[in-house]
Amino acid sequence: MLSHKQIWEAIDRLAERHELTPSGLARRAGLDPTSFNKSKRLSADGRLRWPSTESIAKVLDATGASMEQFFAFMQPAASSAGERIGERAGPPPGSAIPLLGFAQAGAGGFFDDSGFPAGHGWDVVEFPANPSQRSGVYALEVQGESMMPLYRDGDVLIVEPGAQVRRNDRVVVRTCAGEVMAKVLLRQSPRSIELMSLNPEHPNRTLDLADVDWIARIIWASQ
Repeated sequence: MLSHKQIWEAIDRLAERHELTPSGLARRAGLDPTSFNKSKRLSADGRLRWPSTESIAKVLDATGASMEQFFAFMQPAASSAGERIGERAGPPPGSAIPLLGFAQAGAGGFFDDSGFPAGHGWDVVEFPANPSQRSGVYALEVQGESMMPLYRDGDVLIVEPGAQVRRNDRVVVRTCAGEVMAKVLLRQSPRSIELMSLNPEHPNRTLDLADVDWIARIIWASQ
């Protein structure tokens, strides 16, 4: 019997196979970009939400995948089934993830409403660990000297949208006005967040949560 987790994992792995996020996969299939978001997999009262058979059919048609391949993606941690049909069940270590420059991240069309990568125009970069258990991770390339001395021009920051953020975490914040910044989270209240600048020459920031589009945790940096 298929489980809720297996079905959603198969969708995630199919997206990864085609170098897409779940949102990107939904968009390619002609569905609402938020259809496969993590937040849509459980109802507000904790009940399981399942993707419809129509959604799965549209995804298979959009990617050219067969039902046999889709079922292979459901195999837990077993790439052997995928390898037998010429596919992989998940990305191996050193897999490619989406890459975007900080300057471009402020423009529209690159992220969905939850801060996950979406749309076109992304490049790719090799991630030195297996991102299969962290759906939606992406990379931002530092541009300029505003994050010195911690991050230099050309450094790559790996960002995990949707992850819980805590005090003193290094985070990327995008405002509703399109400003994107990397800071240290000092404090978060129901109404605002306080951010410490990485560069001592730049002031700390306090933002109303109403002005924050999304906030995501930095989990790794190439330096």
